[in-house]
Amino acid sequence: MNSYSKIIGTGSFLPPRRVTNAELTELLGADGIETSDEWIFSRSGILARHYVEPGVLASDLGVQAGLRAIAAAGLAANDIDLIIVATSTSDHAGGFPSTACIVQRKLGITNDGAALDVQAVCSGFVYAMAVADSFIKSGAHKNALIIGAEVFSRILDFKDRATCVLFGDGAGAVVMTASSEPGVLASKLHADGRYADILCVPGNVSNGALAGSAYLHMDGPAVFKLAVSVLEKVAIETLNAARLQSSEIDWLVPHQANIRIMQSTARKLGLPPEKMVVTVDQHGNTSAASIPLALDQAVRDGRIRPGHNVLMEGVGGGFTWGAVLVCM
Repeated sequence: MNSYSKIIGTGSFLPPRRVTNAELTELLGADGIETSDEWIFSRSGILARHYVEPGVLASDLGVQAGLRAIAAAGLAANDIDLIIVATSTSDHAGGFPSTACIVQRKLGITNDGAALDVQAVCSGFVYAMAVADSFIKSGAHKNALIIGAEVFSRILDFKDRATCVLFGDGAGAVVMTASSEPGVLASKLHADGRYADILCVPGNVSNGALAGSAYLHMDGPAVFKLAVSVLEKVAIETLNAARLQSSEIDWLVPHQANIRIMQSTARKLGLPPEKMVVTVDQHGNTSAASIPLALDQAVRDGRIRPGHNVLMEGVGGGFTWGAVLVCM
């Protein structure tokens, strides 16, 4: 009897255009915005990020990551009967049709399986994995493709150096399947809408036009303070649910937002730096894509192997946070 959902394939994709801090500093300087490589790196740990070219959408990135995950799982596209896409930068204004439905079409999947988007910003991938885990354990679906895909470069205000230097574009994916072997061991999700305003895109569409700002807004100090508090708590809560100790974690794969937040969480869990997967230096903050991007990199370079316990956790606008603990 299948009583678990298990990751059987990972994939990721970064748009070819790599933007270094030096290039971004030059771009901002042309508009009179002063910054430097040292200023960016010392506050975030970021050296570079990737941006899409005009016309490239979140679904395009998601399809490429999804194809790689499906191939790694040894499946055909039409074996996938559930697609969940975590994104804050969906293909269409208003968010519909869902990016997941567009990914389904572009993958050529014709089995009438379910497809939906999850919106929890940088926590989105963790939320999506927890949702897929529940669907699979219930018997409703067998093979799920979970994608985090973002084109944050489209919602950045390049006159606001406090935010525009932090984010990048990309996509990551996993395939989860019904299994009799341990896979997802525990997950915990939380939200607190009282903090909705500290990380948001405050505009909306009204009568066919934009009302308000379509740029990302972030209260950096408030986000930092809340993040370091809730990430430790949800990690411990998830470990307790799985009846494991932090010493039994083989790898921590946190949301790649800020190296100082990531290091703080690892220290509080008593984990050495070498047990934490870090890609924020080369990818920047790719929101819902950051965890699966980092996971795929560590799987493909051989660090994360079958049998390893991997704790993934994220925090994002909403305010949302969550963690999922898996045995690979």
